[in-house]
Amino acid sequence: MKLNFEFEPQITEEYLLHYLTEETIFCYYMGISKIVKGKLFNSIVRDDKKPTCGFFRKARLYLKDFATGDCYDCFGLVSRLYKCSYYSALRQIAIDFNLLNSASKDKIQIVPKFKDKGRSKIQIEMQDFSNEQLDWWKQFGITKAILDKYRVFSCKSVFINDNLSAQCTKKCNIYGYYMGKEKNIELWRIYFPDRSSYRFFSNTPASLVQGYDQLPEKGKALVITKSMKDCMTLSSLGIAACAPNSETLFLTESTLSELKSRFKKIVVFYDNDLTGIEFMNKIKRNHPELIYTWIPRKFGAKDISDYYKAFGREKTKNLIKSFIKHVL
Repeated sequence: MKLNFEFEPQITEEYLLHYLTEETIFCYYMGISKIVKGKLFNSIVRDDKKPTCGFFRKARLYLKDFATGDCYDCFGLVSRLYKCSYYSALRQIAIDFNLLNSASKDKIQIVPKFKDKGRSKIQIEMQDFSNEQLDWWKQFGITKAILDKYRVFSCKSVFINDNLSAQCTKKCNIYGYYMGKEKNIELWRIYFPDRSSYRFFSNTPASLVQGYDQLPEKGKALVITKSMKDCMTLSSLGIAACAPNSETLFLTESTLSELKSRFKKIVVFYDNDLTGIEFMNKIKRNHPELIYTWIPRKFGAKDISDYYKAFGREKTKNLIKSFIKHVL
């Protein structure tokens, strides 16, 4: 009788990538044969009627969901797909590719390496703002002049890598925030206010700061908020404001340092929901020198634009004056 003393290997990223490539893992779980630059794929972690996901490489290979803004490496995708922990995802991959059995390791079909030639291309077909659209923005104190200042456009159609991705309808307005260019690629953040989920997609870098180009050279106070819409509402009230590219991100150390040299006080003003409070506390641990505030939940408005819509311009001005009096 022959005894088998082979022990199960320790399953790590390094172990898996010794036998597999990131491309191989992605293709296996997504049910595709290869990864093509510029081609969009359907999400496998949510209901996705139209292809909205594309690949890019930044040291590692990532899949970006343009509808949600989520990014996954191959291990993160498996973790999300199986709703399991990172370590459970590693083991799942090892099981699915028979990497617990050394005899099968040479039978794996490796997918060719993906060569990324740049970020995905987003283009829009512009249209004039309708009266109904302008009235919607006015609820938040945002006029056509402010929309022009912040380079916000009404979109008739949106294209990702030359493929039609979305079209404006009476029940689904689309707005595009133009953020300039990078390597001759237009940077856009696309906003779907009528959707209950997947309201944004973009091709902007994580370090981009919304509203940065519209800031004055210097000032007494700067508000760091969580969205372009809040920046524009605050601008309508004469307050300088900017926002990170996502509520779950913050400014880079170099950008924050530069803004500290330009503004005497910096206020972090996020939503009063659990996500907003959680990330303000996280920021506060790293930057206790900043000032932190949010709208009291008793008002039923999670952010300044919602407050403006609910209570109007004068009460919003009084709320801000009260904050300035007690904090600044």
